[in-house]
Amino acid sequence: MGLEDSRPLLTSLTFQARTYDIDFAGIVSNIVYVRWLEDLRGQMLAEHYPVETMRTTGVGPVLLHTDIHYRRALRLGDHPIGRMWVAETRRTRWVLQAEFILDGGVVCEARQTGAFVDYARMRPMPVPESLRRALEAAGAA
Repeated sequence: MGLEDSRPLLTSLTFQARTYDIDFAGIVSNIVYVRWLEDLRGQMLAEHYPVETMRTTGVGPVLLHTDIHYRRALRLGDHPIGRMWVAETRRTRWVLQAEFILDGGVVCEARQTGAFVDYARMRPMPVPESLRRALEAAGAA
C-alpha cells in the first residue's frame, strides 16, 4: 500500500521559513505552522471543493479544533514539506491529519477537526458530495 493509499486526498506543499516567520529566539514561530496548515487545507479544497463551488452552494468548511505538536525547531531558510490528508469523516465533519517534515524527520504533527456549514444560516451540512466522491475514489469512505 502506497502513501497515497493510506492517506486519502494527500496534499503536499513545500514551505520556506522566511525572516518574518522567525521569533525572538531565532526559530520559526508556532503560529506559522497554523498558517501553513491553512495553506495545506486550502490546497486540498482547491483540488476537491473549490472556493467557487463554496460560493455557488453556500456550503463550506469551518475549523472547530486544532491539536498541534511541535517536535523540533525550524530555522530561517529551512524548507519543510507539509503533508495533509483526510484521517476521518463523519456526516457533517472531517478530521485532517498533517505533518511537517525536514530532512526526513517529522518536525511537527497536527490534527484538525472541521465541519461543513450553510454559511447563510451557519447550520451544519453534510460533507459535500464532491468530497465524498473523492474520498470514495481514494477508498476512504
